Amino acid sequence: MSFREETRAWLEENCPASMRTPMPADELPAFGRRATYKNPDTKLWLDRMADRGWTTPMWPAEYGGGGLSKEQAAVLQEELDRINARLALGGGMGTSMIGPALLEFGSPEQCREHIPRIVRGEIWWCQGYSEPGFGSDLAGLQTRAVEDGDDYVINGSKIWTSNADQADWMFCLVRTDPDVPKHDGITFILFDMESPGVTVSPIRLISGASPFCQTFMDDVRVPKRNVVSTPGKGWTVAKRLLQYERTSIGGGMGGGLSGGSRARSMQALAKRYAGHVEGRIDDDGLRARVIEHSMNDRAFGLSMRRGGEESRSGRAPTFTSSFFKYYGTEQNKDRYEILASILGVQALGWSGDGFADRELATTREWLRSRANSIEGGTSEIQLNIIAKRILGLPD
Repeated sequence: MSFREETRAWLEENCPASMRTPMPADELPAFGRRATYKNPDTKLWLDRMADRGWTTPMWPAEYGGGGLSKEQAAVLQEELDRINARLALGGGMGTSMIGPALLEFGSPEQCREHIPRIVRGEIWWCQGYSEPGFGSDLAGLQTRAVEDGDDYVINGSKIWTSNADQADWMFCLVRTDPDVPKHDGITFILFDMESPGVTVSPIRLISGASPFCQTFMDDVRVPKRNVVSTPGKGWTVAKRLLQYERTSIGGGMGGGLSGGSRARSMQALAKRYAGHVEGRIDDDGLRARVIEHSMNDRAFGLSMRRGGEESRSGRAPTFTSSFFKYYGTEQNKDRYEILASILGVQALGWSGDGFADRELATTREWLRSRANSIEGGTSEIQLNIIAKRILGLPD
């Protein structure tokens, strides 16, 4: 039996029927220590996929991953798409950021402690990078970590720590040596968010939601064994993790190779709310915008596949991650601009009668998309990296 046949048979037997439908907003699970599952099939699907390592199909089997080749992982994804299966484990920073970084830089002990729990959705992470007053100048961070026996004692604060109020652990950049050039005195460290001295304050956004937080550390004691790589060499780990993050952000915002369900959904909404004649969107201008967006989605998907070939030999993302992040940002913003045009006044709200339907609750997502050009490194920073590192333009 071929890998595809084996995979298809396993999915047919093990993927519950309710997991082959779009995810309703009220069924979105919370993972980690605060895990909740409104639909019991959500937990069943997660456990079955995690048992095979297929929540992280290309991670090493010794740490609970699937141990699949890139070609096998592509087949698995195709078969999941074929039955419209939901993600067994939502993106999160565990699978997209700290997990890959630990596999590259972490000790075997750190991988054994954290990777299996990431694979099973038993631990949820947040990122301690940005600080008040030090946004794009990340290396200027001032959160201090001072040695005290077998521990570091951390004092300072981090800003825009996404979902820190829901997270179990933080991966954090701290300054351990203030007397060397700023890039050389940074250490990458992990700590439990329930450690004494950690306080989290959510930040309310224009969209009405509070996914961002400010996190305060007051004399937080963290064992030295939680340092990833070498003290003072955290900038190297931090830069690599940003490449993983930017690739993930770009890929999550871009479309599939054929425009995928995103494009079909946009076309269906345009026909429903703007009208159609014999299956064609009635408004010529809107039809052109939808077609152009779908073509760009396909081109971006092909570029993502080409970039993915870099990892065939196990290499990590390169500076092309900045291209993916920048273009994915622009595509996502354009998508919500078009959706807002399609829905018009019918989408001017996000709660109350009529807005339980996720397709009408577009305003909140439109507002949220404005932040795409800031998070994960601003668009201006990405354009500078593209110019210097990819195009080789002079300073």
